[in-house]
Amino acid sequence: MAIKDKLSGNEAIAVAMRQIDPDVVAAFPITPSTEVPQYFSQFVANGQVHTEFVAVESEHSAMSACIGAEAAGARTMTATSSQGLALMWEMLYIAASMRLPIVMSVINRALSGPINIHNDHSDSMGARDSGWIQLYCENNQEAYDNLIQAIRIAEHKDVQLPVMVCYDGFITSHAVENIELIEDEKVKAFVGEYKPQYYLLDRDNPISMGPLDMPAYYFEHKRAQAEAMRNAKRVILEVAQEFEKLTGRKYGYFEEYKMEDAEVGIVIMNSTAGTAKYVVNELRKQGIKAGLIKLRVFRPFPFEELGKALSHLKAVAIMDKADSFSAAGGPLFAEVRSAMFDYARDTKAVSYIYGLGGRDVRPDEIMSVYQDLLEIARTGQVKSTFNYLGVRE
Repeated sequence: MAIKDKLSGNEAIAVAMRQIDPDVVAAFPITPSTEVPQYFSQFVANGQVHTEFVAVESEHSAMSACIGAEAAGARTMTATSSQGLALMWEMLYIAASMRLPIVMSVINRALSGPINIHNDHSDSMGARDSGWIQLYCENNQEAYDNLIQAIRIAEHKDVQLPVMVCYDGFITSHAVENIELIEDEKVKAFVGEYKPQYYLLDRDNPISMGPLDMPAYYFEHKRAQAEAMRNAKRVILEVAQEFEKLTGRKYGYFEEYKMEDAEVGIVIMNSTAGTAKYVVNELRKQGIKAGLIKLRVFRPFPFEELGKALSHLKAVAIMDKADSFSAAGGPLFAEVRSAMFDYARDTKAVSYIYGLGGRDVRPDEIMSVYQDLLEIARTGQVKSTFNYLGVRE
């Protein structure tokens, strides 16, 4: 039987970490992720886990310690936000290139400057090409579920890549919601015991890690990383199927909400999807065929699957909670539209950047996006491809 509880997103993540019982957690506090290591350190102090908790002096050191621990053969986890993730930047690439299956919760917060402690996706979107798998979460339940699945995905023999589990700062991290927890013993059975094939403390098979790659080998090294990310697409679905058998909760690359007969839709991520679903329901009451896609997996990017899922729409809005400063829309828009070129070329696409620095996004604003899409669907004309929602111009 599932355990019903009320937890914030950060509490839910800490509980999942307790149930997983990693060998090492290295962390440095930064708002709004601070509560994750704070809650978890209490489990360590109370003897509820066997984890070696390493309190470091910076986020760069936190990821460095995680790299060392994982390379030594220890199941390793951490959490961070915003500038903390930015300070890890150098080490993110090293963790991925060394094929170390570290799992990190990224509690999304705007990057400076100006300094801002509230939510947008500029931190994890900035790290999108660092070689980490990225999973995104609408609510506390999904954060908890994704973290447990992330261990299996990262450690799979055909993947061996680190994973970020991303959820919205304060909105998800600090809000308390009803949640269904899995029994401790079932979580432990699901994630299993970590048995790395190669690790530094294996005295019978000594190895070195992180050596210099000259041009004769570097390219092949990167090609192997890319193949591991392709393998992750298959593994993500395999793990999700097992998780569904355990919990009844279904996960894929994305969630399609009332998309079967939709004529207009949006693509969105994380907590704003909940508000957008409310708007879709209101439009459906009016007989308007609206739908949405909530993207869960951004890395690896579900290029073909997402493109095909949008192919029957007349118009779609891709909504980014981060700006790429390319003068051509946000990062999610660029990748979704690229997928549409092959699979949904007749669907009109527009970009909306919204919610930067924690700016509230109201149902009436999302309703206005759908109204714009309905006009595009009616006329076949796009007046403005690149748009900002809820900003004072």
